[in-house]
Amino acid sequence: MRQITKQAEPPSLIAHRKTRHCDFDNYQEKAELRASLVGEQRALCCYCMQRISADGASMKIEHWKCQDNYRQYQLAYQNLLGGCKGGEGLPEKLQHCDTRKGNADLKFNPANPLHHIETRISYGLDGSIRASDAAFNGELNDVLNLNLPEIKNNRKTVLDVVLGWWKSEKRRLQDSVPRLQFERQIEQRTTGNGALSPFSPVAVWWLKQML
Repeated sequence: MRQITKQAEPPSLIAHRKTRHCDFDNYQEKAELRASLVGEQRALCCYCMQRISADGASMKIEHWKCQDNYRQYQLAYQNLLGGCKGGEGLPEKLQHCDTRKGNADLKFNPANPLHHIETRISYGLDGSIRASDAAFNGELNDVLNLNLPEIKNNRKTVLDVVLGWWKSEKRRLQDSVPRLQFERQIEQRTTGNGALSPFSPVAVWWLKQML
């Protein structure tokens, strides 16, 4: 999970809120909304960080505060996120992210800068994700199912790559790896405005720990 910086909302969403009897179901420009969400999230799911694309086939429009319980936020752009399909149609034990979450509440929002989401989570060498806050840690597992073996293994693969680089550099230098090299590795995984590699924020988190 990474911090999401919300950008300007789609003009069509602003216009729709000004119409009579507006709600999320009768908002017709969802393609524009999906494009905005994917762009500001750099093509990563808001929760598991796998690749999403701006189409209805590969992503869902997630309401952090669900529509059923918080109708007043159904068209609030700050409440809208881009999520993956999350095992839609599979048994509940194999579902994750928004599909598993349903109408449940989460304590912290990756798009709320006051929640400082990246300071609340950490990753184990086995690819596991955990939170320092006990309640949120429970939500990562029981609500979002982010330690599902498939997702956990994807994170581990990313970690293995960056750990392999670090060990290789230590052998080559026969010394500790200079700070500048860590900073370059972080820069390679974060600069620009385009799509990030799936699960790459896991590698960035580890590199920052080494700094």
